[in-house]
Amino acid sequence: MTVTDIAPLPALAVGRIGDPGRERPVVVFDGVAYDARPVTDDIDPGFFDRGGLEALVAAARAGVLPATTVDGERFGAPVGGPRKVVGIGLNYHDHARETGATPPAEPVVFLKDPGCVVGPDDDVHIPPGSTKTDWEVELAVVVGSTASYLSGPEVALDHVAGYTIANDVSERELQIERSGGQWDKGK
Repeated sequence: MTVTDIAPLPALAVGRIGDPGRERPVVVFDGVAYDARPVTDDIDPGFFDRGGLEALVAAARAGVLPATTVDGERFGAPVGGPRKVVGIGLNYHDHARETGATPPAEPVVFLKDPGCVVGPDDDVHIPPGSTKTDWEVELAVVVGSTASYLSGPEVALDHVAGYTIANDVSERELQIERSGGQWDKGK
């Protein structure tokens, strides 16, 4: 299943609501929130491994999910316990130029600790003494199936489960001035 396979459902969104560590899965489509627990206990890597997205779409189409409310609830990270968070640096040419960097010929790839993934209104932990904390709004791609050594870019979307937004938070002094040649310290 690809992202385009679920297009007939209007405004499909999958997420997690509730207290940190106790989130429950929900799906929202056509402006109504539904409890996704008849299909899965969580939206996590195992959910995708088990074909959960396909099962959730089928349940939504069949109208078997109970309606729920999300009013006043904390929204958690859209995917709980991601195995890996991969960033692509300097991927926006105007941003590269405004930082004084030359847009790279090859992608600048860096990893972020999966524990940094939080909900949209959760606190972001800034290093003590930080003087150069910065953030950038990014498009986040949720990869829903193993995508190693693909035959070409034309099959990449077959592995995309969905999209969300993210804040890429960096401590620029640690990332650039005290990096030792790598960015992870500032991420």
